[in-house]
Amino acid sequence: MKCHKNSIALDASLWLNRADNKFLGADRIALLEKIDKLGSITKAAQAVGISYKTAWDQVNTINNMADKPLVDRLTGGKGGGGTSLTAEGKKIVQQYKTIQEEHGKFLHNLEDRLGDTDSLYQFLRRISMKVSARNTFAGKVTGITKGAVNAEVTLALKGGIPLVATVTNGAVDNLGLSIGMDAYAIIKASSIIIGTDLENAKVSARNIFYGAITKVIEGPVNTEVDLEIGNENTVSAVITHDSAARLGLKAGGKAFALFKASSVIIGVS
Repeated sequence: MKCHKNSIALDASLWLNRADNKFLGADRIALLEKIDKLGSITKAAQAVGISYKTAWDQVNTINNMADKPLVDRLTGGKGGGGTSLTAEGKKIVQQYKTIQEEHGKFLHNLEDRLGDTDSLYQFLRRISMKVSARNTFAGKVTGITKGAVNAEVTLALKGGIPLVATVTNGAVDNLGLSIGMDAYAIIKASSIIIGTDLENAKVSARNIFYGAITKVIEGPVNTEVDLEIGNENTVSAVITHDSAARLGLKAGGKAFALFKASSVIIGVS
């Protein structure tokens, strides 16, 4: 299956197990094939790029786990010995290659059924990001307004919810931000203010979201509050225990989450 740059191509390692332990995989099968072809454990080890000792350790493991020995070490003087596969070894290698061929067909068919995997690729990239901030939102850039030093960047989150960030003009250029491209908004939980009864309040924070409280985890000093702001976008905030008690925050209640545009970090893949 021909893949674009950002498409998912399926690949997997095939192992045969015995008693919940790995028995034969592609590396050990390759070693067995070289032993069968070259008749020498030394030459086989060199051919697959491992040491003689490692090769024999693998052979011993294979023979110990198999019902019948797969490798036979022939005795003899210098130049009179050798190593060969037993009839059972030859059969196992052929069986593995048959399974490997069918396994490849399965992966190819699965790729065809998945179709366009660009969106899956983007999703996996998002969830693989490792950042300390509790809040990471995926969105599309819908606006960029540059000033003398800083720029205002607007992202549309899931459901079209707007989120505003203020970053330097240099950051816009370095990230290559442009209208319509995918980007991430990252906000630390400690940068988010939680409030209630703010329907008519006037505040300077550019980002004000109203939603339902889905989780409140109380601690002796701080309390974690999760707020679902629509379209499965959830904001996590960490506020003081006293503030949470004073606001009467409980799961199922309503509240506002506020944060400044300057508290938002913009990232791209």
